[in-house]
Amino acid sequence: MPEFKIQHITKYTYEGLVRDSANQIILFPIKDEYQDVIKQELQITGNPVVDTHIDYYGNEVGSFTYSEPHSQLLISSKLDVITRQRPLPVNDIFPEQQWEDLKRLQYMVPYIDFLKQEYFEGLPELQVIVEQERSKDETPYQVALRFCQYVYQNFEYIKGVTTVETTLDEVWQLKAGVCQDFAHILMVMLRLLKIPARYVSGYICTHSSAMRGEGATHAWAEAYIPDYGWLGIDPTNNCIANETHVRLAVGRSFPDCSPVKGVYKGSSGHKLEVAVTVDDENSPAYDNHTIQETAPLQPVTEPAKNSYQRHMEIMQQQQ
Repeated sequence: MPEFKIQHITKYTYEGLVRDSANQIILFPIKDEYQDVIKQELQITGNPVVDTHIDYYGNEVGSFTYSEPHSQLLISSKLDVITRQRPLPVNDIFPEQQWEDLKRLQYMVPYIDFLKQEYFEGLPELQVIVEQERSKDETPYQVALRFCQYVYQNFEYIKGVTTVETTLDEVWQLKAGVCQDFAHILMVMLRLLKIPARYVSGYICTHSSAMRGEGATHAWAEAYIPDYGWLGIDPTNNCIANETHVRLAVGRSFPDCSPVKGVYKGSSGHKLEVAVTVDDENSPAYDNHTIQETAPLQPVTEPAKNSYQRHMEIMQQQQ
């Protein structure tokens, strides 16, 4: 059972004093039979009270307000997480029955949201590719792996070419992006065949330079497989998301899982720095006034529309 110590730091530095900063955070890992949170330390400038609740998709969500005038806001989450390997589906038993089982899920409340398909101009073209890539005698599990490989092979991983405001059409035309874009395209392909698909945010913890997505939040998809449940699939790395993927949240798409978002009163300009580090032994040090730069922080200095939009942009660029 791998054990990971993860630190996720977000630092806002404002051009002037701001106040009434209201924020929502989804930084609390999913707790289930395959993932245990041994310890979590959450430190926020001003030590505000963080109220938590469970949202519609089962994610633990925190909210806090920092009312006092301030020129800097730091949010640090330090985690000690143990993961367990999940057994894989049996890949070749009763494929016809499995597809029939999926048809029945279309009208069941837990799955309806994960079957809704956003229309974009490239959808008919992608529909043709989905039919070409699919083999009629394959199980949903086999098809999901085939689609994962298709995205990995046909989309180029390039940081900075997309933002959180990039549309599916733009990603489709670029044939490039980062893990968020790869996950969204894979979900479209799965949903076109009526396989429920959901977005997952979290961390990848492999210490492998060959794996994309380390050193930042990561994203992948989950497909619902009959007689098995939700299977994590990482098209950015063309692999099954298992014990090296730590899950934070699930939802229909990225906005449901955004790690930090908020608004404030005051100057719109600010600099944002974000870093994620993973350690198998000791988490990096932290104090309430400075960030120990255990991993390079990536600053953003341009004026922002608001803290939520700029934070989403930097998280996207780091993936």
